[in-house]
Amino acid sequence: MENFPQSVSINMQPYGRNGVGSPATAFGPTVTSFVQPGPIPSTQDFVLWSFFNAMFCNPFCLGFIALIFSVKARDMKIAQDSTAASSYGRTAKHLNIAALCLGIVGTIICIVLLVMYYRSLQAGSHL
Repeated sequence: MENFPQSVSINMQPYGRNGVGSPATAFGPTVTSFVQPGPIPSTQDFVLWSFFNAMFCNPFCLGFIALIFSVKARDMKIAQDSTAASSYGRTAKHLNIAALCLGIVGTIICIVLLVMYYRSLQAGSHL
């Protein structure tokens, strides 16, 4: 993690009109502080994974719902609300896992059923 300074102080002393480079005696030193915000922890929004699940692996519309939560997480990240962004991101992650697992299981079941169907057709034609 990078170390950023939290504040930077610049000491500036005003110069009088009585000479170039001679400090004025009527004013004290002026201190100006610039506060730099710390780095915001990056939360994941899983938009690409959600888009993939919405297009190719969408059982019970779980991929589409995950895409909605991913977009909400990205919006909250842009609005710098890290707690809401991480909450929406976690929900999108869980929905993506569920959609992907159900999609893989459904695909495997369809392949097994098709293989069994074609084998039964071949066995029936040889009789």
